[in-house]
Amino acid sequence: MQIDFQSSRLLRPARPGFIRLTLVLAFLLNLLPTSFWAFYPEWVMLVVLFWSIRAPLVVGTGSAFVLGLLMDVVDGSLMGQHALTYVLISYAGRVLSARILWLPLKQQMLHVLPILFCGALLEVLVRWFAGDEFPGYLYMLRPLITGLLWLPATYVLMLPQFLTKDRDYERPI
Repeated sequence: MQIDFQSSRLLRPARPGFIRLTLVLAFLLNLLPTSFWAFYPEWVMLVVLFWSIRAPLVVGTGSAFVLGLLMDVVDGSLMGQHALTYVLISYAGRVLSARILWLPLKQQMLHVLPILFCGALLEVLVRWFAGDEFPGYLYMLRPLITGLLWLPATYVLMLPQFLTKDRDYERPI
């Protein structure tokens, strides 16, 4: 069992099947044809970071690497660009998880934003070193939009883990 320190409620452990389902859904959301819209969030990056913080034994750098390679293939970008970014995002989430989980949600968002900005900057640098042109400053709004989604994403992704109020205080026999 886990304790949600913001509400002092007991949480069920996250089911690996649910975690995988959310990763697949985030991947499918990233596949939507929104390349023309700079304000579209990076769903896979958000969900990988979330589960790297909340369930580091289930979602680690290996899962992030595989999702990154899949995003590289689907996106038609430089092979390894998303993989490198997702691995480093996952690693940062795992390293900072103990610190981030003790904070209230709004402060968690303030800790997550720099991680997401570093991930977006890394993608831009990898593209630039490979000879691609700078995507523009509007590209840096994506991590801001993704970071602002931390609060609603936390509530949605944690919903199946909450026990009902009467079961919070029951002791197993």
